[in-house]
Parts: sequence; C-alpha cells; structure tokens
Amino acid sequence: MKRAALILLVLTLAGIVLGQRRRWGGYGGEGGDTGIVYTEWPNRVPVDTETVRTAREIASHSTDTPNWTNAPGFEKDVFTFVRVLYRRGGYRSGSGWGWVTDFPDSDLNLSFRLQQVTSMKVDPDARVLRLTDPALFDYPWIYMVEPGGLEFKNEEVPILRKYLLNGGVLWADDFWGEVQWANFEHEIKRVFPERSFSDLSITNEIFHCVFDLKGPINKLQTPNIGQGIESLDPSSFNYGVTWEYHDGEQCKDMHVRALYDDKGRIMVIATHNCDNGDGWEREGQDDGFFHEFSEKRAYPLGINVIFYLMTH
Repeated sequence: MKRAALILLVLTLAGIVLGQRRRWGGYGGEGGDTGIVYTEWPNRVPVDTETVRTAREIASHSTDTPNWTNAPGFEKDVFTFVRVLYRRGGYRSGSGWGWVTDFPDSDLNLSFRLQQVTSMKVDPDARVLRLTDPALFDYPWIYMVEPGGLEFKNEEVPILRKYLLNGGVLWADDFWGEVQWANFEHEIKRVFPERSFSDLSITNEIFHCVFDLKGPINKLQTPNIGQGIESLDPSSFNYGVTWEYHDGEQCKDMHVRALYDDKGRIMVIATHNCDNGDGWEREGQDDGFFHEFSEKRAYPLGINVIFYLMTH
C-alpha cells in the first residue's frame, strides 16, 4: 500500500509539473509556443501564445514605441512586419527566449523607421502568426529571431516550402556560433534538401539599395545591448568586442547568407553572428548604443534588407 501511495503521489506531482509547463510555455516561461510566455526585462509582459495577433497589443518592455496611421482606404496596402511564433527544439542555446526575443519593441520600432526613411507605407501594428496560420500567404515577408534553437513541426515543413517558392521570404536573425548555425541549417534542409546557403559579399546590391553600407561585413555587427555598451567603454575588458560568446565559441565573424530559388530570388536571408533585433528594440535605452549600433548598423541594414527583398 505504501508503495502504491508513493507511486500515486509521484504521478500526481508529475502531472502538476507538466500542466504548469504547458501553461507557462515550458522553458522557464520563455520562448515556448504554448500557454503564457513573457517578454524580456526590464518590464516583463505576459503574452498568450494562443491569442496574440499583433505586436501593438503587447505593452512595450523597453521604451515607448511610436504609433502612426495610414491614409484611409490604404490600411491594407502596406508592408507588415510578421514575426513567426515557432517551437524551440531539444537544442537550447542562446538566451532561451526563442520567438519572443525583442518582442514587441523591435517589430514596432523597425516598422516606424522603415516608413520614416523610405517611401514604403508600413502597418503600425505588425503581426504575429504561426506557419500553419492560413493568413501566412497574405504576407510576403516573415521574420524569425533566435532560430538557432528552432525545430519545425512536421506539418510546417511543406507549408513553408510552398510559401517560399510562391514568392515569400524569410529573414532569420540573432543566432550565434557554429552550433546554432548547424541547427538552423538542418531545419532549413528539411524544407529545401536540394538547396544550400551562399554568403553575400559587401558588394551585393542589398547593402547599397537605400543606405550605402561600407565593408567589411563585420562593421555591421550588432551585439546585445549589454555587450554593446561594454564594447564602447574604454575601461571595460570587452572594449571593442562586438561579438558574443556561445557554446564555448567566440562568434567573431558576422555572415549574411542567402538561399535562392531557381530564378535567383532570395527566399531565405540569414544574419548570423549578429543581433539586429536588439538594435531595433533597445534604441531608446542607451545613447551610445543607439548611435553606434542602432543608427549606424541595425537600422540601415534592416531597412536595406526589407527594401531590397520587397523590390526584387
């Protein structure tokens, strides 16, 4: 009887734990694709993965985000920043925030800057969706953050393949080191086993279409805000260090890689060893970080990439 009671107690406790993991997103309440997850510090905000639809409906956790309107009748004739809500797999490197990293501030800040400095009209609310959402095909551009821990569900693979072959494009950003790259590349190989990534050189038109970005590509590298602030401090051990450390590796060299369709159109672009999202998200938190990384790197690169992809 005692043994049976002990087994029942263990099973009951296990059920409670699993229930909590399902409710709170599994990975410490961060980055899961079910239940409630939380945005980053300093003001963590709950996000319900089952109901979240836009970035605008989630309170800013960094600094206030701007708002704007488009001309009546043209509300849908706009570019929309679309963040993909995805599942983290067994491999967990990086911050652990997964899809919710930099959300919602990066989405709204980049959207504002894009309509501010180009002729593009931009959705002021942005969008969040899963790859299985039928609305996916209403949007030509989607964004995945921290895809080094990505694991596609089986049903997502053919959907993403169809979306990309039909003219859609995916931008993958903020993942570091060879281990994270290998995991992301493996997942994309599930979608396109017959295709491989190519490194873009600084001479590629994508780096010059709006802002004329100068090389080498490492000069475009943006780290997380903490590393960025230290890199600007002459008294810091990390002075001048714009890269991050992951899985025992110094992730020094930034890469911009692309996967093309048969006509030479970019279907997937990956900014590896770079955290553009923090450059957009944290623009108002530190003056030095803004001027060195947001203003000179993350925004010009982000605007160039989107403008190029939407016009080619």
